[in-house]
Amino acid sequence: MREGTIMNIHYITGLAAIILVGIHIMFRLIVPYGESLQYENVIANYQNLPYAIVLELILVTVAIHGFNGLRVVLIELKQGSHWETGVKWGCVTAAVAIIAYGSRTILLASMTGAI
Repeated sequence: MREGTIMNIHYITGLAAIILVGIHIMFRLIVPYGESLQYENVIANYQNLPYAIVLELILVTVAIHGFNGLRVVLIELKQGSHWETGVKWGCVTAAVAIIAYGSRTILLASMTGAI
């Protein structure tokens, strides 16, 4: 994939993360702060399908944006084809692992009611 395309994805995921986190904060303002952190309310949030979808989208956009940003920083620190290939695949692997683990947590909490 061309670097220009990757950077466009980076900008889009950054903008999407800002919007999704704004939606997340709006959800949090519905319930008083102290009550929103109680276990029952947290589980209820995961069982609310629209909110679970927002959480999943935040997970995916922030993981992609964050690991792409890390990739750019590491490539700026050192150049070389082996280094760049290793950094690229290391970041892709880490992002996929984070998304898989986070998705597993969201699914377990929304389906079984336990984290």
